[in-house]
Amino acid sequence: MAELFTPERRQLVERVAALGPGFAQRASRYDRDASFPTENWADLRAAGLLGLCVPVEHGGLGADFVGYALVAEELGRHCATTALTYNMHVCTTLLAGQLADDLELVPSDRELLAARRKELFRGIVEAGVIHSQPFSEGTAAGATAGISTRAEPVPGGYRVTGRKIFASLSGAADIHDVVAVSPDDSRIRLLGVPAGAEGVSIEGEWDPLGMRGTDSRTLVMDDVFVPESNEWIPAGTFDQVASRWPYFYMSLSFAYLGLMRAVLDLTAAYLRGEHGTPPRRDHPVKQAGWAEMNLTYERAQALTYRVLAECGVDPDAHALRRAWSAMVTTMEGAPAVASLAIRVCGGRSMLRPNRLEQHYRDARCGATMLPWSVEVCLERMGRADLYPDGPQGAAD
Repeated sequence: MAELFTPERRQLVERVAALGPGFAQRASRYDRDASFPTENWADLRAAGLLGLCVPVEHGGLGADFVGYALVAEELGRHCATTALTYNMHVCTTLLAGQLADDLELVPSDRELLAARRKELFRGIVEAGVIHSQPFSEGTAAGATAGISTRAEPVPGGYRVTGRKIFASLSGAADIHDVVAVSPDDSRIRLLGVPAGAEGVSIEGEWDPLGMRGTDSRTLVMDDVFVPESNEWIPAGTFDQVASRWPYFYMSLSFAYLGLMRAVLDLTAAYLRGEHGTPPRRDHPVKQAGWAEMNLTYERAQALTYRVLAECGVDPDAHALRRAWSAMVTTMEGAPAVASLAIRVCGGRSMLRPNRLEQHYRDARCGATMLPWSVEVCLERMGRADLYPDGPQGAAD
């Protein structure tokens, strides 16, 4: 664990931790109203954290994938909703930054990438542009499968038509970074669709069980013009990321690891008598439940940190299986810890505004999130090592 927390990464985690009390104080309101955490995002912008994974030479903080993971975990400890929405923004900078740098691109594509990401990073650092990353269309589990959004080449750019479900930041993002394919070209494109462009609309209501502040309504694009300068990475780069840098699809789990820590924080305070009730820490049954909660969290964190210590381009089959295992352990561990906390803390924990009730609902949402949902990861783990060619369907 110590080697993950370099001085540079630790400083970034501490920067987020300093914002934590304000985020935690607002979290119940965002949950109650199912409203986007606008104030939290203003704080992130003021702290320079919109450019977390933007290289230093472009004015950002220069965090790598591991640095992002540690920051997201700390952010999830204070407001998991904010952590999930933040993921959608940062991942675009990772795709155009560290991940693209690790891939094999022809010189012309490398030159194009340099020009496009210069503008991408400038907008974030200088203008505070907020990006979203709605990929899912609900037709297939894989990151590169089931993409029906079409990008028709036209002079100066593309005409984009399609629908993205669970489009987090749907009413808050300045640019929606969507994956699409063009006619007669199977390569996936990552296109920045301006939120205010003609033909862009947001459909439906947002009143979910948990993670209520993410504003994940449906993004509809009807013949929307997207300038070619908004194609952030060369065509086909996304396909390479899916097959060669699959750790990218773990990014949602870091918020849930942080959420587990939040549950532990609240439970410890309750057992110590810090919530206006007598201490319960001397009760053997409470101690046993507390120990069980910690075991579940420690397993998830230890496995996740091991994966982070080895993550990079072109993992072997065993490393990839560990990444799936980390996803399942975290996404299933979060609701398990929250459920145990309610048992340990008793009936009062189910009454609002106690945040354990909110944490329990939030924790239940992670297992279903694509492309690496618990079901997808378990399916792939179940095939691993049973076939001569290794895990089947491992690319995305």
